[in-house]
Amino acid sequence: MHAGSYEIDIVVQGYPGKSVCHGGLGWSTIALIRGEGRIALVDVGSFSQRGLIRERLRARGLSPEQVTDVILTHSHWDHSINWVLFPNATAWIGADELAWSVAQPWGHTAVPEFYVRELDRSSRCRRIRPGDTVLPGMTADAAPGHTPGHLFFVLSTASLDILFTGDSAKNRAELLSLTADMTCDQAESRRSMEKIWQIWRRRSGTIVIPGHDIPMRLENDCPSYIGPREAAISAWFEDDLERTTLFSLALPAVVPARAAAE
Repeated sequence: MHAGSYEIDIVVQGYPGKSVCHGGLGWSTIALIRGEGRIALVDVGSFSQRGLIRERLRARGLSPEQVTDVILTHSHWDHSINWVLFPNATAWIGADELAWSVAQPWGHTAVPEFYVRELDRSSRCRRIRPGDTVLPGMTADAAPGHTPGHLFFVLSTASLDILFTGDSAKNRAELLSLTADMTCDQAESRRSMEKIWQIWRRRSGTIVIPGHDIPMRLENDCPSYIGPREAAISAWFEDDLERTTLFSLALPAVVPARAAAE
């Protein structure tokens, strides 16, 4: 999609699901922003997405070394670990979020202890606060709840606005219900989602890119997906490696529901 002087691609689609039997699923959204002399990623996923990130960048004629900016909504493992994949990139993260992260007890949270410790020590780390600019036209805003220092980012252009919500609003169901699954503070999460709704409604055509879902715009004040969902698992349940069983994780288009935060 194009927004002003920027081109935005979803490098990896976020998925609005949870594993039932195997711990965290963590398929998070990774968005690529190109323009104004910058090549930026909003959130960078986890170990399992490293090969996919390289592949998707290569398909766009890019390498990890060319990425200039890594913009982190928060510090959880499924959004932050791969900052180390981009050796020349400035890594932007909320100052309060990073301070909270490095203070967490090891082995008890979704914070990747060694990665946030090294980020805190890195000369490439830039600590930001609400209102700060990370790219021309792109500013940070406070969105606590899921984590205390969570930020979302608003890219404002002449043609439209794009909100990168991270896990302040993980998916369409959270946005409609104003209720968060997995949050440090449910009341704070609700207030953050109400703020997202206010910005979303402020300008026609505004697009929201959640932390674990595909992009949406409002149609008759209801979130409507932009493009198809791509999600499936291939499993070896047969007697050899040549035969696999494919399980699609994509449902038909969502039936419109009443909008939230009215």
